[in-house]
Amino acid sequence: MVPSLTRVGVLWNPATHYTPLLVRETAQVASAMGVQLQSFEMRGPENFNFERTFEAAALSQIDALITVDDYLTFAYRTRIVDFAAMSRLPAIHGLREFVDAGGLVAYGTDRRDLFRRSATYVHRIFKGASPADLPVEQPTKFELVINVKTAKALGLTIPPSLLLRADHVIE
Repeated sequence: MVPSLTRVGVLWNPATHYTPLLVRETAQVASAMGVQLQSFEMRGPENFNFERTFEAAALSQIDALITVDDYLTFAYRTRIVDFAAMSRLPAIHGLREFVDAGGLVAYGTDRRDLFRRSATYVHRIFKGASPADLPVEQPTKFELVINVKTAKALGLTIPPSLLLRADHVIE
């Protein structure tokens, strides 16, 4: 969707235990693709200044934005989506709720499927199974959600092949 992409900003919360690993892995993939990654840390509301972080992102001349999803970015998804729209930045998120709030693209685990599968575990535990004996499972179902209205507002053309792969397209 953004063929001239060379610099990508990643918005993340370093206080969440798994996000530093995700940012490191994202940086490795970006480097292998010849894309420079710019980190923008987001901390809890008492220590976070949205305007300062968003201003730094806007001044950094990034071509797109990645949001690493956690409780904080999810809670402030509307402000993040509004910033991306105001800055005319294509952004990708891991949760469909960002796209429902006006974001461009979400690709991540299908949380409804995870919740359904979790119910199976709860049922087994209520029937007497020991949690320690239950196997650890990885997500197996992922969803791609695209907001065509946001793409048009950003002047982007969504390739038809991507639209065909999408699980949900918001017009």
